[in-house]
Amino acid sequence: MTKKRSLETLRREIPLGGNIPSCWRMAWYEPRRRVGIYYPAPVHWLVRAWREIRNRLRSAWLAPSIEKAEAREMERLHEQRERLAEEYARGYLSGWRECFQTCIDAVEDEIAGADDVWDVAALLKSGGGPSHSN
Repeated sequence: MTKKRSLETLRREIPLGGNIPSCWRMAWYEPRRRVGIYYPAPVHWLVRAWREIRNRLRSAWLAPSIEKAEAREMERLHEQRERLAEEYARGYLSGWRECFQTCIDAVEDEIAGADDVWDVAALLKSGGGPSHSN
């Protein structure tokens, strides 16, 4: 049986509020598991630095290329413009329909009032034409 001598043997996972051995320092904290990862005092700096470098290299490697990022940004801007244009058109059409309906109602009221018989005596007394409400 061989004894594994690596950084994993030095690693200790201590839950929140647990007893931390002397000379051990936290290298990083995992909030989902609520566990702190601890290593001996000088080693925790090296492990933390290695983890940070590895994460930065991985995110740089997996990041989309500049062309892909620019294309996605252009698509996003185009979709946003389309959405704004659609909202504007929807509001414009609803306003147009409301105005058109008001005009139709006014025309229908005028046509309905055209069937009224004019009272000649009222015309002579008032001195004007028939009174219609608009």
